[in-house]
Amino acid sequence: MPLPVVDLHPYFITYDEVEGVIDWKTFFGNDHPVELDIGCGRGKFLFESTLAHPETNWLGAELDFKEGRRGALRIAKRALPNGRVIGGDAKDLLAKKIAPHSVAAARVYFPDPWWKTKHRRRRLFTDEFANLLAQVVMHGGHVHSWSDVEEYFKVISALMNNHADFEPMTPPEEPEGKDDLDYLTGFHRSRKKMGCAIHRGLWRRR
Repeated sequence: MPLPVVDLHPYFITYDEVEGVIDWKTFFGNDHPVELDIGCGRGKFLFESTLAHPETNWLGAELDFKEGRRGALRIAKRALPNGRVIGGDAKDLLAKKIAPHSVAAARVYFPDPWWKTKHRRRRLFTDEFANLLAQVVMHGGHVHSWSDVEEYFKVISALMNNHADFEPMTPPEEPEGKDDLDYLTGFHRSRKKMGCAIHRGLWRRR
């Protein structure tokens, strides 16, 4: 018999549970700036950022509910008020549930490259997605994206570098990876241990 699903509300909710456009002050109970972790996976970056930066609200978005719940559980165990995860499609979330220019930053780390040519249409970064980022990130805010796939990172960079609403910036230095906390995400850790190069991008909303 499968184990019962633990109620992680309010740390994990589904897209369908979000009514209308999110009011951040009501959602988090404060008026701190909000940053998005799009495709937060198991939540290493989300949890550590929530813990290290209580002055910022952190919202993860994850299509895989099982993975998203794992990240939310880490936040729930510490009862951190500034961390949440929404399970669902990130594009729908940006398009319909987040008010224009209401987030300080969006972070998209190691998006799925969808290797097969016939699956490329499933890639997150498209013209539509770049436009959605421009819609929700506040003026002067930032978009961060890293990838271990050079070909995909070139696609991401072309979309963002040539978008009228963004300007490329110099990204932060990559952590040295001397211990577990130095790695940005679990995927970053695994790829660095495999010897993969990591491509980093940072763009500012004009």
